[in-house]
Amino acid sequence: MTTLHFAEGLRELVGGVDVVLSDIWGVVHNGLESFPEACEALHTYRSRGGTVILITNAPRPADSVQRQLRKLGVPDETYDAIVSSGDLTRLYVAEHPGRKMFWLGPERDNSIHRGLDAVTAPLEQADYIVCTGLYDDETETAEDYRGMMLKARERKLTLVCANPDIVVERGDRLIYCAGAIAELYRELGGEVIFYGKPHRPIYERAMSLAGERQGYQIDRKKVLAIGDSVRTDLTGAREFGIDCLFVTRGIHAEEFEGLDQLDPTSVVELFGHPPKALIRELKW
Repeated sequence: MTTLHFAEGLRELVGGVDVVLSDIWGVVHNGLESFPEACEALHTYRSRGGTVILITNAPRPADSVQRQLRKLGVPDETYDAIVSSGDLTRLYVAEHPGRKMFWLGPERDNSIHRGLDAVTAPLEQADYIVCTGLYDDETETAEDYRGMMLKARERKLTLVCANPDIVVERGDRLIYCAGAIAELYRELGGEVIFYGKPHRPIYERAMSLAGERQGYQIDRKKVLAIGDSVRTDLTGAREFGIDCLFVTRGIHAEEFEGLDQLDPTSVVELFGHPPKALIRELKW
């Protein structure tokens, strides 16, 4: 299929859908403020018996993500549960007690190892790296870390990426994330473990939580993913075997200008395999 279906609202797509797995950043907020219509759409779906699990590449545990959502004005009633790449990264740290961790990321992400008794160390003494982001994502890019990554590769350190996103929106700007550094390290020949979308573990965890809330094992044919990234949301949903509603106002907004005039070849170039439907911004 190379044609594109443009939906007017979520209501068109949730008949027979038991579970929605929704991205957060770019779908329900932009890093500075919430999107009320998106929140209301998810709440309406829940009020009709559906389960909403927010899945995010945030390099923080779910409780920290929830606190941020509240500050941005996203009501708790918008969703049933949150699964973050930070949760999965914390599990990795917990499963490697006594090994020395070099943490690369801003101070705001310190919850990545909170309560885990993690042994932190300089790069020269570490056994592995946990990357939650850039030290200063307002001014830096991954290239600022090339020297550091070369040193890490020489020591054959594994880099655990707590956020596979390359960029995210912050207001009207795009800022670099841990995924940009992880991809650079991989290009240099380093070993990388990715937690979060598009990788399978975060979807398996989300499906487990959804099953607990619905009281039965969820059929993937009755699941709809929502996201704004081809690389993480669309690819992750496709590889996990679930449909995807793609939000075009997010990080790819400029690329999708005039999307309704695209020919089949251009559709394939943009998406590979097109999503189930597209919508400019999530609403009911």
